[in-house]
Amino acid sequence: MILCVNADGRVKDAKSLPECDIAVFGFKGLGEVDYEEELKGVSDKFEDAARLSKSSACGVLCGCKTVSRGMARKSVAVADRGRLLGISDMNHVLDGEEFKSGSGLGFYNVSGVKVGVCIENDLLFPEGLSALSMCGCNLIVAFMEELKDGVPPLLIRAYAYLYGIPIVLCAGNMAYFAEVSGAIATSAQSVSLFDVSPKNRYHVVTTRTKGLYTDTREDY
Repeated sequence: MILCVNADGRVKDAKSLPECDIAVFGFKGLGEVDYEEELKGVSDKFEDAARLSKSSACGVLCGCKTVSRGMARKSVAVADRGRLLGISDMNHVLDGEEFKSGSGLGFYNVSGVKVGVCIENDLLFPEGLSALSMCGCNLIVAFMEELKDGVPPLLIRAYAYLYGIPIVLCAGNMAYFAEVSGAIATSAQSVSLFDVSPKNRYHVVTTRTKGLYTDTREDY
């Protein structure tokens, strides 16, 4: 599976894409999207993403800031071959940030691949990525508006190794790809291509615990 990351690009400027299965755009991809303007037909940014996914015959994931009745969210729009599959929002808002929090995990079937979405602060909360792994995710795509320090690349490398899922991070104008082996690749190119090979490999893990006392039966 070929994944194309346009970290600093905009959807409306992308006349064509390199041959790929999934294309990823950062927060400049759609910019700010007002739901009311989209519904009234004043803007058609979500449709731009759907059209690009159709013309390029691939899935498209775009970072954006969505606005609804004055409330802003950090979001990701997901389209696949001409259809808008949905919009996911960042779930965790920290220290009085101006954004509204979302209320669920982003999980989509894109180009036949089970893709999980992780947005900005959500990367700091491993339970979300663990849940996506338990749900059978083949790939996680993480989005950050900018990279403030070196922690996020370390986190995706750890999560990819611990949860057995390749993770792509689009942060500012940078792209990162962490493999399940712990290897990580970094790119500052305007367009980066990563060859992703999702693998469903499992360990059988047993444990002992006290408690959970129940009556036993002898008549099985």
